[in-house]
Amino acid sequence: MGLTNVIKVLLIEDTIAEARLLHEVLKGATRQEFQLVHEKRLKDALNQLETQNFHIILLDLTLPDSQGLDSLSPIIKNNSHIPIVVLTNMNDEELALEAVRRGAQDYLVKRHITLDILVRSICYAIERKQMEKQLKEANQALEKRVEERTIQLLKAQELNQLKSEFVSILSHDFRNPLNTILLSTGLLEDSHDQLTREQQLSYFQMIRQAVQDMNQLLSEVLLLGKADSGKLKPNFEKLNLQQFCQQIIHSLHLSFEDENQIIAKFKGEFQEEFWDSKLLWHILHNLLSNALKYSPKGGNILFDIIVDEKLVTFRIEDQGIGISQTAQKHLFEPFYRADNVENISGTGLGLSIVRKCVEVYQGDIFVDSQLNKGTTFTVILPRQQPLMSKIEKSIEQI
Repeated sequence: MGLTNVIKVLLIEDTIAEARLLHEVLKGATRQEFQLVHEKRLKDALNQLETQNFHIILLDLTLPDSQGLDSLSPIIKNNSHIPIVVLTNMNDEELALEAVRRGAQDYLVKRHITLDILVRSICYAIERKQMEKQLKEANQALEKRVEERTIQLLKAQELNQLKSEFVSILSHDFRNPLNTILLSTGLLEDSHDQLTREQQLSYFQMIRQAVQDMNQLLSEVLLLGKADSGKLKPNFEKLNLQQFCQQIIHSLHLSFEDENQIIAKFKGEFQEEFWDSKLLWHILHNLLSNALKYSPKGGNILFDIIVDEKLVTFRIEDQGIGISQTAQKHLFEPFYRADNVENISGTGLGLSIVRKCVEVYQGDIFVDSQLNKGTTFTVILPRQQPLMSKIEKSIEQI
């Protein structure tokens, strides 16, 4: 950056004679034009800096309202972009160095000032300040690039860790149903003539369940991938919410062989509306199956579905093992499992899927839990416009 055609100078000097001398010196410059504004007091100079733009400040260190290098701080506080040349009557090397340390660009002894020295000092100070600004901006840009690169590396490391965990968990969770299938098919093949009809049916049921478990795991992984890539979007269709919830409850009771009971309470007016059945199924099925899985046998799961004008609230409460405060901070992370689940099977994907689905639905999810006292999940989803209202609106537009 080069110098401007006219350099505007703020001179802070309480001695009128010295101010006039400096003014006359600058008027003698032929290669550069200077416009000088003179103030006697630091307070008045600060007021000038608030209303006008200056290229440089010439500062005397002996002022009526400020003494020595203390004058630098209030100027630099709000005007760090303006270079400062300190003027003094003393040829003090230590004072000169301290002035530079505190932010001045140069230091001149008044009795040694000539036209060449003053002009050179002003121009150099402005150039140094501009270079300092450019260097600062370059450093900031470099720091930003380093920070962005660091974030990218951390994300890559996190992704690699997730991939490793995914491969480990997937191989483990696929191995179990595959082993079940291999064992069952082997027994059916080798000993079918020795097995009763009931035993054969039992092995077929085990194979069917293993296939369903593998299919569910694959569905969950694909759904997470779709959500992370931003491709998971709601697809609304006509649905009776009360019937839908009852179907989920019925299927879960069959899966858990009625060891625990889900007690559902429907509050509000239920009618056929638009819902994304897949997203809703993932949310409710995961939360309810977790409540059944982590509750003692014979316990009841309270499932409240509350419909109001704009929102639907799903509240699922159990009296199970609970979740520690530490675990609650990581509860919705993929593959995370609390430290008190012990030998209870699971992939650690369910709750992360629930949160992804809730986010896609633009809803909210909350958890309230205490160890050994149970857990309550509350999901709040926006209610879509009722089907009849949409039809009536379409008729009105026609």
